[in-house]
Amino acid sequence: MLFSSISFLYYFLPIVLILYFAVPMRMKNGVLLLSSLFFYAWGEPKYVLIMLVAIIQGYGFGRLIEKSKQQKIARAWLWTSITISLGLLCYCKYVDFFIENINAVTGLSLPLLKIALPIGISFYSFQIIGYTVDVYRKTVPAQKNFIDFAAYVTMFSQLIAGPIVRYRDIEEQLATRTHSVHGVAKGIRRFVLGLSKKVLIANVLGELVAIYKDCDEKTILFAWVYAIAYTLHVYFDFSGYSDMAIGLGEVFGFHFPENFNYPYIANSITDFWRRWHISLGSWFRDYLYIPLGGNRVVKWKWFRNLFIVWMATGLWHGAAWNFVLWGLMFAVLLMVEKGGLLTILQKIKPFEHVYVLFFVIVSFVLFDSVDLKTAGESFSYMFGMATRRVSNITTMYYLKSYAFLLVIAMVGATPLPKRILERVCKYKAGEKVVSYIEPVWIVLLLAVATAFLVDGSYNPFLYFRF
Repeated sequence: MLFSSISFLYYFLPIVLILYFAVPMRMKNGVLLLSSLFFYAWGEPKYVLIMLVAIIQGYGFGRLIEKSKQQKIARAWLWTSITISLGLLCYCKYVDFFIENINAVTGLSLPLLKIALPIGISFYSFQIIGYTVDVYRKTVPAQKNFIDFAAYVTMFSQLIAGPIVRYRDIEEQLATRTHSVHGVAKGIRRFVLGLSKKVLIANVLGELVAIYKDCDEKTILFAWVYAIAYTLHVYFDFSGYSDMAIGLGEVFGFHFPENFNYPYIANSITDFWRRWHISLGSWFRDYLYIPLGGNRVVKWKWFRNLFIVWMATGLWHGAAWNFVLWGLMFAVLLMVEKGGLLTILQKIKPFEHVYVLFFVIVSFVLFDSVDLKTAGESFSYMFGMATRRVSNITTMYYLKSYAFLLVIAMVGATPLPKRILERVCKYKAGEKVVSYIEPVWIVLLLAVATAFLVDGSYNPFLYFRF
């Protein structure tokens, strides 16, 4: 079940909201748990068993780690829990990737297991690992209420698309949280805006991407239009789902961390990764990069740490070599920046944004490719190696057809609309007008998004990879 689906918007969510606000506080986490398990089981019930195993072991080992009086024993319980979490993740997500590469290297013909990837396993596996590590570090106490812990792991609002919510961020909110009309209204507004970003911008840009891939008359210009469209598509899809998750959390009284902060206005790749998928970047920093020694080691170990972290980041996004190269590309860029490029970029201000956008666009073409051969074909069109034709009638037709949306998406990926609204609201008259218009605007956006969904428009789900 997707957030951007009629079944979720007009059947599942209203029923859950009625039940949630009808029961007393002590039963609300139970409602969230049961509804989240139903939500997860909607697509494939058998994968709930994998999730339950992950939850039970995370809860049990968290308690054992806290009770252990000797650090050596606590560390053993921690590594057992991490091994189980990573074992489940690797078995479901990477086993066929490993088999394919073994076959390619050795010439064997080992059969693939063809295991379907349980949606959201990358997210909840990382949440459980982060929780057990924090208990081991004594950053948080182990959760003694199994229902509360299971509700944290399974919470449908952020289960399948993030952000990766750390237990310590919502520990107190699991036990007690406030609900208000203002909070619900704020959450609904954020959810509808995220839904609109996903359905009205990301999905429509996805149509343009699909058109390019099916086109037999590719040109240099069309290849760049595709690359830019996909870069915007990924942003509005990912950030749209994050907005929906944060909005739903607000409705239920939770305050989830922000996950995107206008990454396409970044002035360096370092800055880009402070703004893009913030919860994932901070997770790898705190639970992998720093434990490896971070940058407080000799230079070769620092390089090693960066490569390990970014290879892991690439593999987290998908079990394919293009994702590994995608991650390593950023590792190299970050090394170059920290080696002195940042200082140079600061002296040539206009160029720094061009530099960031160029490499981000190139990286997302690699990200979108099904394999390295496809990536090579895309780059060969973009850089004029596969064709000398800059444009043609087909290119101009689709460019004109999608030009308005591309401009809207480019502007929407910047803080400009938000700044204009804030400036208007500085005046009492402007604030009053906005207060009247905003509810109408939200209802209108919901109606238009619903119309697109009813019409059966293009509605891909990028998170099947994760």
